[in-house]
Amino acid sequence: MAEQHEFDKDYWERHWHQPHRDAAGAGDTSPPHPYLAQQTSSLVPGTALDAGCGTGAEAVWLATHGWQVTAVDIAPVALARAAGRATNNGVSERVRWVEADLTAWDPGTRFDLVTTHYAHPAMPQLAFYDRISAWVAPGGTLLIVGHLHTPDAAGHGHTPDAAGHGDHPPREASVTLADITASLDSAAWEVITAEEHRRTVTGSGGQETPLYDVVVRATRRR
Repeated sequence: MAEQHEFDKDYWERHWHQPHRDAAGAGDTSPPHPYLAQQTSSLVPGTALDAGCGTGAEAVWLATHGWQVTAVDIAPVALARAAGRATNNGVSERVRWVEADLTAWDPGTRFDLVTTHYAHPAMPQLAFYDRISAWVAPGGTLLIVGHLHTPDAAGHGHTPDAAGHGDHPPREASVTLADITASLDSAAWEVITAEEHRRTVTGSGGQETPLYDVVVRATRRR
């Protein structure tokens, strides 16, 4: 039977306190997910929201490339390490770290870019994407990177590696490309990128793990 997860604050605190994540530097020097640069390099930097920022790889990358970033996560231990990463990269003044539950938090503003990479809050995955899409300003960009639902996803638990990815995420943490694109009303959104990818990452023990990703970039119509 597939393991079920609540993806609440307790879950994410346990996640970031795993032994291999407490080692010196563990998780704090991992590179940002490759899709971020691929999908945002042509955009004019402005305000950005990183929803579910973890230890801050994507938020810091955006800040170093001229964005003013609001980075939100439910786990204080992850945010503390993210803030340290920003300091080490000299971009502390360009990132605002927010400890919040994304199922209830409201930013009170809209952003030129809203992005999320493998974030799993305690709500249905598609409902989460719908929620954060409302925070994109007219003419702004929504970038979603998620676990692609595959047959393996139905029968395995979520086993994160050193880079914060998931090996065989459970069904409730994965989505299909068709489901995401169908949820974006064509009257409100222009879908720029809709792709599925398979790539391999090397975990903390040196083992190689295949990842199945879905990447969607859309522009909110003015």
